[in-house]
Amino acid sequence: MKLALPIGLLQSGGEARSAATSRAVSSLTRPGKPPAELDLLLIWASMALLLLGLVMVYSSSIAMAEGSKFTGYQSSYFLVRHAIFMMIGVVAGTLAFQVPLRIWQEAAPWLFGIGVLLLLAVLLPGIGREVNGARRWLPMGPVNLQPSELMKLFVALYAADYTVRKLPHMSSIKRAFLPMAAVILFVGALLLREPDFGAFVVITVVAFGILFLGGINVRIFVGLLVVAVIGFMLLIWLSPYRRDRILGFMDPWRDPFGNGYQLSHALIAFGRGEWFGVGLGGSIEKLFYLPEAHTDFLLAVIAEELGFIGVLVVVALFALVVQRAFAIGRNAIQLERFFPGLVAQGIGLWLGVQSFINMGVNTGLLPTKGLTLPLMSFGGSGIVANCIALAVLLRVDWENRQMTRGRS
Repeated sequence: MKLALPIGLLQSGGEARSAATSRAVSSLTRPGKPPAELDLLLIWASMALLLLGLVMVYSSSIAMAEGSKFTGYQSSYFLVRHAIFMMIGVVAGTLAFQVPLRIWQEAAPWLFGIGVLLLLAVLLPGIGREVNGARRWLPMGPVNLQPSELMKLFVALYAADYTVRKLPHMSSIKRAFLPMAAVILFVGALLLREPDFGAFVVITVVAFGILFLGGINVRIFVGLLVVAVIGFMLLIWLSPYRRDRILGFMDPWRDPFGNGYQLSHALIAFGRGEWFGVGLGGSIEKLFYLPEAHTDFLLAVIAEELGFIGVLVVVALFALVVQRAFAIGRNAIQLERFFPGLVAQGIGLWLGVQSFINMGVNTGLLPTKGLTLPLMSFGGSGIVANCIALAVLLRVDWENRQMTRGRS
């Protein structure tokens, strides 16, 4: 994609805009066939990930559910809760689909503000809930809300709205970059207090990725990358906890019962799976060997039970979802719908980056982070936020098709 596509379209003449619109129309319709109302490839790929995730969450959590007093020794405890979260996500997504992108744009700053307030509430004693040394959840009766999951969506909406408002100033570091940098650094400080370094990485990539797609000056963006790399290195080096994780990731077998425990067992799961896996339900690593088997390390269980082929299918499905998100965003920008286009591509960045990091952690390519596999891992806040994001993405696609149909 061209760096300054929105600006290029704004500055082009009517002939260029007509050509862009024609390309958008042709990409959404086929001669001799009525145009579809929605992107079926995106829908089917998303449904496949959700349903496969439901099956694998059940498979990976049976042993833990049967052996825990917390779950009442019920083998289907996580299956039932995950299915309920999926149904809530589908309902929330259905409602979100009814909201025009114009309303999302107007609400973006307010939603971002609500997200900041929720992140602040998590850190307040007596309000936020602490689990395993991390304070990331707000108790809400029988469920816990994780604000950082909702914040990923809110940041995508806010960054898209901010970029559209700042389009004439994309070459100015003072007007385009510094205000967004200040806001993201504040949000990052709240996330690091939880701590949730993984969510901080995803949110930073989404926010500045949208600025990049909106046409920010190349020199500013390169400088941003340099500063970001130095900043992340300092965050890791100054934190003994993160530094130990890096060292454990580089050689997990040096301390297989300590810092390298999770990664070493994830690699064992991948090794046992070989090409076609040991069979659904046949994982050994999920039997209290691999921690967080139904959340952060769900892909390792998939690799063990379904093998390389199963992992390849998951990777292909995520790649298809991300590709469709960017295609929908490109069509919106060609129709001069810049906010919807940047939102769509921001959602694609979010799902793509988070799934890539999770897969990298599971395979030993990246150090361990507290990030789940989108659309698949157990977690109510994540599933609901993912479903709403997909609904917004489908709404962008639907509005694109309505506009092209009206122009054709």
